[in-house]
Amino acid sequence: MDHLQQLTGELQAKKETALLGGGKDKIAAQHGKGLQTARERIEMLADHGTFMELGMLNTSDVKGTEDKSYGDGLIAGVGKVNGRPAVIQAGDKTVFAGTEGNVHIRKSKSIHEFAIKNGLPIFSLHEGGGLRMPDGMGSDGISDKLFPREMLTLHRQVPTMTAILGDSFGGPTWAAVSSDFVTQLHGTCMAIAGPRMLELANGQKLSPEELGGVDVHNRYTGQIDEDGASEEECMQQLKTYFSFMPQNAGERPRMKATTDDPYRLIDEVLTILPQQSNRVYNMKKIIDLIVDDGITFEFQRKFGKGLITAFAHLNGHVVGIVANQPSHYAGAPGPQECQKATEFICLCDSYHIPLIFLHDTPGFRISSEAEKAKMPTKIMVWNQALALSTVPKISVVIRKSIGAAYGNMCGPGMGGDLVVAWPTAEINFTGPEVGVNVVFGRELARSENPSEERKKLLELWSFDSSPYKAAAKHLIDDVIQPNETRKFLCQSLEYLLTSKREKSERRLATWPTGI
Repeated sequence: MDHLQQLTGELQAKKETALLGGGKDKIAAQHGKGLQTARERIEMLADHGTFMELGMLNTSDVKGTEDKSYGDGLIAGVGKVNGRPAVIQAGDKTVFAGTEGNVHIRKSKSIHEFAIKNGLPIFSLHEGGGLRMPDGMGSDGISDKLFPREMLTLHRQVPTMTAILGDSFGGPTWAAVSSDFVTQLHGTCMAIAGPRMLELANGQKLSPEELGGVDVHNRYTGQIDEDGASEEECMQQLKTYFSFMPQNAGERPRMKATTDDPYRLIDEVLTILPQQSNRVYNMKKIIDLIVDDGITFEFQRKFGKGLITAFAHLNGHVVGIVANQPSHYAGAPGPQECQKATEFICLCDSYHIPLIFLHDTPGFRISSEAEKAKMPTKIMVWNQALALSTVPKISVVIRKSIGAAYGNMCGPGMGGDLVVAWPTAEINFTGPEVGVNVVFGRELARSENPSEERKKLLELWSFDSSPYKAAAKHLIDDVIQPNETRKFLCQSLEYLLTSKREKSERRLATWPTGI
């Protein structure tokens, strides 16, 4: 009995030491920066008392480091998030700055495999400095530490969610940009390598935030989907996003109970839409009226602001909404909006989430800058995603839908199950102002009174842009009353989400997580 007690006592002592990671001083240093430790972050995310750690007694395999490297820079295990089982991993900054050593990488690979095998979502709470030296040095050190296959072939089999909660380079960055959803804490950096290595490599001096801060990713890269001013806010964003996701690719997202009448009329929309077609308004106000209980969760809300992508519920069903935003660039998509739309369509199609398109766009933003950003390619990749997606798709033309953008917003012939319009809709190849300038530009230039001549030409430019001609030829399915939009969408989903259509064919699941 004494021997057994000795052994169990030794185990308890080891685990108590392991809970301190790199030691009390390193934990104090982390707290001194206003940041939480890996285990504290897991406690914030997981339901109380549900986390079961795997690999607690791991240590670095470099001799002499065993007592100060418990966990080898990664805390991992399984727990519950809002009552749902999930795999959770967190970079431990107190152990070798959260860098990735041999054991760390082996644990990460193992936990990924565990998640896929058991159909468990993956949460990653990251902070760390990439591949560790000396573990990755030499031809032998690097040869078995290249990009992990389990990350490259995940194919959206389970939802993956990442929070960047401290400066992250190398591995944490690869994990984030490969995830379905990423949030980043203000004041942190996410990049390939840190500012010091950048300066040594090419002499460029940048602060961490200038290199890969929240503003960089919101304005330029689209590599994050949300950001938070505190770790608690980032955790809540992970949980909210997760509430719209299925447990894995074999399931549909869960229905949400609501007392919101699916056939409720939304008379207020007529007060939101301006009387004049060239006036701006906030499309979010219309969306809030349409969806259950007025609740939405925007995806990439600070990137590509001319387009809204958001999750919501309609009659309890999770839906993805793609809507032009007239209050930014008049709702005209540019390169960022194209990228955003494509990624969102891939995401929704992979997890069996029907898509709702709300049109109000004067066409694509065209410019030299857009051409340099491969605008034609981005437009066509968006179209390819539409064509391959197999979730139910419903399209509503609210106001303008002009030119090729009419197609990209799931217009007729683009794979939509139903395409309808409000009576306020204007549908055409181009708007009258642009059309007159293109066709009669030379005459106007030679005219003695170009302003008066343009007015006359606009009156003669009498192509019927109303939706009725398309409806008469059954090129669109109907013209609906604006206040019946919620009723129409909820009713349509009842008939589209049949046993044959309730799950998509997931043709886009193998597409990259970034386009």
